[in-house]
Amino acid sequence: MTPVTVISGEGPVILGQPHSGVFVPDEIRARLNERGRALADTDWHVDRLYDGLLANATIVRANSHRYVIDANRDPSGASLYPGQNTTGLVPFTDFNGEAIWNTPPTVEEIECRRMDYHAVYHLTLASEIDRVRDAHGVAVLYDCHSIRSHIPYLFDGKLPDLNIGTNNSATCAKAIEEAVADVCAGSDFSYVVNGRFRGGWTTRHYGEPQYGVHAIQMEIAQSAYLDTESAPFSYSETKAEKLRAILKQILERIEKLALFGELNGADDD
Repeated sequence: MTPVTVISGEGPVILGQPHSGVFVPDEIRARLNERGRALADTDWHVDRLYDGLLANATIVRANSHRYVIDANRDPSGASLYPGQNTTGLVPFTDFNGEAIWNTPPTVEEIECRRMDYHAVYHLTLASEIDRVRDAHGVAVLYDCHSIRSHIPYLFDGKLPDLNIGTNNSATCAKAIEEAVADVCAGSDFSYVVNGRFRGGWTTRHYGEPQYGVHAIQMEIAQSAYLDTESAPFSYSETKAEKLRAILKQILERIEKLALFGELNGADDD
């Protein structure tokens, strides 16, 4: 399987999907323990959740699972949230803090995976961002994520349904952050801006509004669209229909801002 799937659209919005893939090469799967092989930390059905919501959007999707390598982590291995529980470039534990490997990967193996998967994903994503910005003078990267709503190892209590991350308003124009929050506020879903999830490495790395590239992450609690947050992680058509209507409004507002709003264009210097 190819590391990345790309659907190139003609609009200014790019949907990044680094965690919905479930491909694990046989030689890597054989080294996972039973817990790891369950792939419980997948962003389940995120590709289906966003399918068809914005006709002209570009989609860049990592096909390999985050246990192979996490496409939304700093390639240097630096933590996104120093001092807090999290998982690394290649996770050694799941989101419950439990080991997932019978034979953990070595430093050399992690570097090979970084080149084979992580680097390929980001070269592809960067190329699509450049293409979109060249066409529109601006590109908006909307990074699509989901996670179980209760994970005590990572956060206290129940996660809000919609978690907007802009690294404390640094990665996109304020107008984008406000527009997304406004749609969320008008919905029946709970939401927070820059709470536990402020945006992963992708959002922080590419979000340079002064150069015409805006990035925002949406982390969705899986209780908002799954029947259950445990195996088999079944997609709920009823829940998803309600959520998709809100996500469609969000993406359309972002697209309108990019096409007609006062977003910063590329730096002339």
